[in-house]
Amino acid sequence: MKRAEKEKWIEEIQEAMTKCKSGIMTEYLGMKNADLTLLRRKLGESGIDYMVVKNTLARFAADNANKGFLKESLNGPMAIAFGYRDEVEPAKVLSEFMDASETRLQIKGGFIGDQLLTAEDVKTLATIPSREVLIAQVLGAMQGPISGFVNVCAAPMRGLVTVLQARADKLEGK
Repeated sequence: MKRAEKEKWIEEIQEAMTKCKSGIMTEYLGMKNADLTLLRRKLGESGIDYMVVKNTLARFAADNANKGFLKESLNGPMAIAFGYRDEVEPAKVLSEFMDASETRLQIKGGFIGDQLLTAEDVKTLATIPSREVLIAQVLGAMQGPISGFVNVCAAPMRGLVTVLQARADKLEGK
């Protein structure tokens, strides 16, 4: 590989490391090409880039992207899934793919921002509900006390209206 090509690869990896919200490092050794293509397609549908990286070039990119803590994790045949929209999504898609297929894909670790994740951390991350579900759960939890408060505030008025209606009905002879 020529120096210009190496510099281009370093820039691409550095840009992905800088822009992504999370990255999941995988070992793809022993995977069939068809499985790797299917994985890339599934990740691409979710807006996740999957790059097979040369460790030496990835180490330079990590230094340039101020992610030097990744250098020790970059060893062996490796590909990195870069998630740009959601921190959890790459872990979820990879985990679902591994469960659905019988590939030899292994999760080696990952990172969110400036925090290094172990393989176990990534597996735990994959079990977290999506952002939309978490927001719905928070809003649902907030709605309960608010509707209770509204009911408590409206109860005296409702009681008064009920008493007045009963009195009006009595006077009308109903």
